[in-house]
Amino acid sequence: MKRIIFIFLALLVFNLCAADTSSLTLVQTIPLPNVEGRIDHMAVDVVGQRLFVAALGNNTVEVVDLKAGKTAQSLSGFAEPQGIVFVPEFDRLFVANGSDGTCRILDGDTFKLVRTVKLGDDADNVRYDETAKKVYVGYGSGALAAIDAKTGEKTTDIKLAGHPESFRLSTGATIFVNIPEAGQIAVVDRNKGTVTDTWPLTESAGNFPMFLDEANQRMFVGCRSPATLVIYDSTAGKLVASVPVSRDTDDLFYDRANKLIYVSCGAGVIEVIWQTDADHYRKIENLKTASGARTSLFIPELKMLCLAVPHRGSQRAEIRIFKTQ
Repeated sequence: MKRIIFIFLALLVFNLCAADTSSLTLVQTIPLPNVEGRIDHMAVDVVGQRLFVAALGNNTVEVVDLKAGKTAQSLSGFAEPQGIVFVPEFDRLFVANGSDGTCRILDGDTFKLVRTVKLGDDADNVRYDETAKKVYVGYGSGALAAIDAKTGEKTTDIKLAGHPESFRLSTGATIFVNIPEAGQIAVVDRNKGTVTDTWPLTESAGNFPMFLDEANQRMFVGCRSPATLVIYDSTAGKLVASVPVSRDTDDLFYDRANKLIYVSCGAGVIEVIWQTDADHYRKIENLKTASGARTSLFIPELKMLCLAVPHRGSQRAEIRIFKTQ
């Protein structure tokens, strides 16, 4: 009974606070001049406040100065850049390219090419393991490659049941991987380089974005068919809850400070979902954005969510900057 009363009071307080204040406030729009086609994932240099944007359809990486609120450089010569990560300790930018299957490593200051790592077709999402000093890249019909962040040498290939979409690294040895064509989430031991478990998706398909809430042992997964956010127990692989969302999601993030999940959807919406506790979730906002704006990046250090908007008709290509509460 006490638990029910607590949740009721929490909902009441949250609703009163949210009545006058949006979870996300649009504070700036930054044009991306001459950028055409689909925009994929983003990365950030927090100290330098530089945003790196993989402009897949434009074959460029856009470097955005978040302080000045403008594009600083447009780096050309890529081959459908999809995933991207900045590694500050080695001052390197890693860019996965879909059409030639490479990961290109750039100097983070001059942006000169340092090394090209050939992986296979459709090099996609990229993550950095700060402890092991390795960059992981999903690619091909089913693999994760580990690249030494300092030397640029590929050290490991981990085989999977299908092409990996989003994946997340735990602070331990686990990698959780979305494999939509296999209808599963793969659990990988990155020390052994093998899949140790798989979680079949039973209620939804098309699992693309994901985010790990380690404190509450929860995994958030965005599915496209039907359009749903599903929440799993990350230790047992069991479905805990689900919340309907808008179609065509490609990124989602968990704001630990505010207990909010931000789901960016190509339908032109950011869904904001409140985590009342580890097992209960409630949609509190449906923020209208722009058609095709399905990729985003949450930067907790700057209390900022960046949304990529593609050029479509009169809709210009831009980055929209939202501040969190």
